[in-house]
Amino acid sequence: MYEEEELLLLSGLQHLEFCERQWALIHLEQVWAENQQTAEGRVMHERADEGEGERRGEVVTARGVALRSLRLGLSGRADVVEFHRVEGGEAAPGVELAGRAGRWRPYPVEYKRGRPKKGDCDRVQLCAQGMCLEEMLGTRVAGGALYYGSIRRRAEVEFGEELRGRVEELSRRMHELYRKGETPGPVYGAWCERCSLVEVCLPRALERPKSARAYLEKALREER
Repeated sequence: MYEEEELLLLSGLQHLEFCERQWALIHLEQVWAENQQTAEGRVMHERADEGEGERRGEVVTARGVALRSLRLGLSGRADVVEFHRVEGGEAAPGVELAGRAGRWRPYPVEYKRGRPKKGDCDRVQLCAQGMCLEEMLGTRVAGGALYYGSIRRRAEVEFGEELRGRVEELSRRMHELYRKGETPGPVYGAWCERCSLVEVCLPRALERPKSARAYLEKALREER
């Protein structure tokens, strides 16, 4: 269990899953560079957080929900947490909501500006939110959703054991890197061109080949 002062930003898991160097530049060196994609994403998050909670039918919506997990050592904020009414009365799984009868199942929803990605960056962040809610509310959170602005559609995410294990692994690694306080060196890849920090990171210029042979092989690959 971590102490309150040891908690790290939950959003850092997404950066760490994408690239350890990106995480360190942002969370250790406090470097940030805005581009069109990050600006649009920031505006989308702000809009999702705006407004008070509401109820539509059997769903109660809470916005800008503060999160934390002393077990994982994380704190942050969920764009939206929906509470879905559960059939079965007071004996049903879920949580009680002040002023509302019955039991309610938590369901986090994270807003993203683009499209679904090939990797697990977004899924890891959402699952961590669900695991925080489990610890805070004392109930199982089986899944959530990622809302992508470009396609205006939700992608359902199940919080299976493999994904939960990845969240725990990344949380431990993030605390390890934070304690060391060192920024990993760059490793250039195709993913670098999608990073808003590419001009700060300079992966091509700073990456050091392990040998002359490796350098020549890398140069030939890039030439092809």
